[in-house]
Amino acid sequence: MGIDYSERIPNNVDLSGDRRLQRALEKWQPAFLDWWMDMGPEGWQAKDVYLRTAVSVDKGGWANFGYVKMPEYRWGIFLTPQEEGRKVGFGDHADEDAWQTVPGEYRNMLQRIIVTQADTEPASVEQQRYLGATAPSLYDLRNLFQVNVEEGRHLWAMVYLLHGYFGRDGREEAEELLARRAGDVDKPRILDAFNQECPDWLTFFCFTTFTDRDGKYQLGALAESGFDPLARTCRFMLTEEAHHLFVGQTGVERVLRRGVELAKQAPDGDARTLGGIRPATVQKYVNYWFSYSLDLFGSEISSNAADFFASGLKGRWQEMKRYDDHVALEAHVPMTVVENGVLTQQHVPMRNAMNEVLRGEYVSDCESVVEKWNKALEQEGSDFRITLPSTRFHRRQGIYADGHFDLQGNPISEEEWEAKRAGWLPSDEERRYVASLMKAVYEPGKMANWIAPPRRGIDGHTVEFEYVRV
Repeated sequence: MGIDYSERIPNNVDLSGDRRLQRALEKWQPAFLDWWMDMGPEGWQAKDVYLRTAVSVDKGGWANFGYVKMPEYRWGIFLTPQEEGRKVGFGDHADEDAWQTVPGEYRNMLQRIIVTQADTEPASVEQQRYLGATAPSLYDLRNLFQVNVEEGRHLWAMVYLLHGYFGRDGREEAEELLARRAGDVDKPRILDAFNQECPDWLTFFCFTTFTDRDGKYQLGALAESGFDPLARTCRFMLTEEAHHLFVGQTGVERVLRRGVELAKQAPDGDARTLGGIRPATVQKYVNYWFSYSLDLFGSEISSNAADFFASGLKGRWQEMKRYDDHVALEAHVPMTVVENGVLTQQHVPMRNAMNEVLRGEYVSDCESVVEKWNKALEQEGSDFRITLPSTRFHRRQGIYADGHFDLQGNPISEEEWEAKRAGWLPSDEERRYVASLMKAVYEPGKMANWIAPPRRGIDGHTVEFEYVRV
């Protein structure tokens, strides 16, 4: 399915055939561009950036590379092809025809799901807007901007659903998406992880590793939705999301490799002596962003999650491929809960444990990433190994939010938590040190001292290619 770039709003949904919807979206477009100029990458709107742009939604040739000024990037509305005869795959409506219009009894629930997902897209752009001033290389600068413009396009995807299927309520919600701000005291973003600061590139790499990976699993669950336009939208978004995860995973690996290399050269064996970042510091950032991202899945025991599944709106990861029982009324999930300060086992009905099931898939994926990082550390001759903390550690949402736990998930007192916190999470001193390393490198092929070069460039180009025309 090709994309029509002759339209003011590029799309493959025959937008010109619905004049009312087209006019509504064209009215929203200037507000989006104003938001992008105000809250998008600071200081880089007039520069040529080597970006990829979707030209079709098939697997073979959807990406086209070339120099683009970001405000001129062709954001649009791209859905995967409609599957003839598709059925609702799970829940109480399993095997019924998939919905092409909003089912009235689930209207509010569905709108809530779409708005929550939509709100994360502009939030991350806002969090990352100043990073261009301290980019460690043009390669990294280009990757940052690719992530940013694609988050902007994902916002368009969700706004299309709000405008196209929810009438006046949807239009008002679309306006609110541009009114909230990441970290704003009065109008913050909906989810807490998207109100956290992203002041340095180690944070950015951890954010794109862990928080964007949450996005992968949320989109994957929505790609199973019985509301067909949402499913088709999320399937294409997943294609773009893969690059965001690549940026984070390889970025952290390059920080680790360079840290080990500098530690070998330093007379005292400390990477900081030569301006590097210790793996132990990376570990603390991993602890912080992994735990923050776990909260994004919601509470371990959730009636909302049960309702989303029962209604056929949000499934499990790869629902149709990985599960035989798509009704999930009889199954239970073993779960560790806290009763009177003691960890005990409980069996929770599957539907009420859907958030935890999805979180489990996410954790397994994160473990695979950590294995790759540790392989890199081994190749560099380091004995240090990155680990993931317990899913009970440093939680602010869910059944563990009211307690304190160590890295292994054992309950501890508040006093012990406060005493050991600086050994587990980035201290103010460590954050200041990382911030002190953030100096821009804009010469093609050159890298900041604290990060190793990538193994290869983008789109067949070398690392020395001029990815951003400074």
